[in-house]
Amino acid sequence: LFILYKVTINKKKLLKINNIMDGKRKFTPETIDELKANEVFVFGSNRNGNHYGGAAKVAYEKFGAEWGVGEGHTGQSYALPTLDENMEKVTEDELEDSFAKLIGYADDNRQLTFYVTKVGCGIAGWDIETVKRCFWKGAAEVSPDPEWKSIPSNVIIPEEFV
Repeated sequence: LFILYKVTINKKKLLKINNIMDGKRKFTPETIDELKANEVFVFGSNRNGNHYGGAAKVAYEKFGAEWGVGEGHTGQSYALPTLDENMEKVTEDELEDSFAKLIGYADDNRQLTFYVTKVGCGIAGWDIETVKRCFWKGAAEVSPDPEWKSIPSNVIIPEEFV
């Protein structure tokens, strides 16, 4: 099951993403202190997998993120690189590709629920609008229908991404 979002242009020519399924979309909470056994904390990381601060530190200390793993699923965490090996921002194309990988992985692992945080918007210095745009471009790469923005129903996003 995919949650579908229709992209429309309003009179001010701004993108508006409308949930066309049931209007009851669940969003990632601002703070996540604990997870159920089938839940995964998606956090911004660096490609070195050095989880020193921010959400990466939380992932390492609480949710089983492995030191040295800069992308992918370990424990109850999923590292999504927002910084490269030199602690510089990855390119927008790289961020989009990482989101596409996450969404594909989540679609293949429907028994898990993925809570996407505002990756990159802390220590890495990304602005939320850029991350949001990269998220939806990544989603479009794996969407079953290019006319619609869709994500698997087991991917929970920040409200700011809508």
